Amino acid sequence: MFTPDLIVAFFALTFLEVILGIDNVLFISIFANRFPEETQKKLIRLGLFLAMFLRIGMLTGISWLTHIKTPLFNINFSWFSSHISVQSLILLAGGLFLLYRSTQEIFHKVEAEEKKPDLGKSKINSFTRALFQILLIDFVFSFDSILTAVGMTNGVPYALTIMILAIVVSIGIMIGFAVPVNRYINQHPSLQILGLSFLLLIGFMLIAEAAHLSETTFFGSTIGVIPKGYLYFSIAFSLGVELINMKMRKTKND
Repeated sequence: MFTPDLIVAFFALTFLEVILGIDNVLFISIFANRFPEETQKKLIRLGLFLAMFLRIGMLTGISWLTHIKTPLFNINFSWFSSHISVQSLILLAGGLFLLYRSTQEIFHKVEAEEKKPDLGKSKINSFTRALFQILLIDFVFSFDSILTAVGMTNGVPYALTIMILAIVVSIGIMIGFAVPVNRYINQHPSLQILGLSFLLLIGFMLIAEAAHLSETTFFGSTIGVIPKGYLYFSIAFSLGVELINMKMRKTKND
């Protein structure tokens, strides 16, 4: 089993799983910062740990992906048409959820007074609700990582074993980095707003991808897919500019 080809495939897949999981880590880090520090760590680690089992479950039942792509019903008007499938509905719901939660968090950070969850039952309910939302959005984010894993290991011996190991290792890496990333983001409010802006962008991309997969036409125009390279480049560029600004502000204050 430990042939050079399989080892290279494992490391390449693990690296891509980590890269594709950055948006998930960002989402968890930002939405966990309403809780006390110790609760944040628990929420981040538990959320990613459960996400690992969610992805493995999706991977072992990969045949269901062929069924969720099948159109459930069609909408045909003179100005609008679409072939609605379960996959497009999931991506649409995930995109709308990201837009709603990101907008809500931006409002709370900019306009409203920040409130920590109360002790007692409300705290438990808030923690459970946050954990459920993390798993929900991870389910949407997992499509890319699962499809990438299947594509990279197509025809490779022990493909399922390699994919599961890559997911376990990548989640372990993300758990190790998520808490420091969360702490750094909490110390720099401008990064929180920038991260929320990224999530708005990702939400819009999910909605566009849902429209593309459902072959939606609007006034005779089809909706194309947004290359993810554009998204990652814009995120990296904006983050680089903000890090330079932070360095300049620190130098000026010193």
